[in-house]
Amino acid sequence: MNIVPDLIGYLAATLTTVSFLPQAILTLKTRDTDSLSLGMYSLFTGGVLLWLIYGIYLSNPAIIAANAVTFLLAALILSFKIHNLLRK
Repeated sequence: MNIVPDLIGYLAATLTTVSFLPQAILTLKTRDTDSLSLGMYSLFTGGVLLWLIYGIYLSNPAIIAANAVTFLLAALILSFKIHNLLRK
């Protein structure tokens, strides 16, 4: 069994998930979503959910782990965005 593809998958999953963390942390701290696009976050969250489903279908731990974490964070930010829009 060649471990290189698995290592590449885990590295890619780690990098993409970690790259999303600064925006997620800033939004969670400030709850400021004015500069965030509702359309972009809606599409992004939906896409990440589909990647998660795809990873589950393939039983691929790297895809599942990365997209589960990213989906939770993106859905939380999206819910803040919607909440802030409804408050205005």
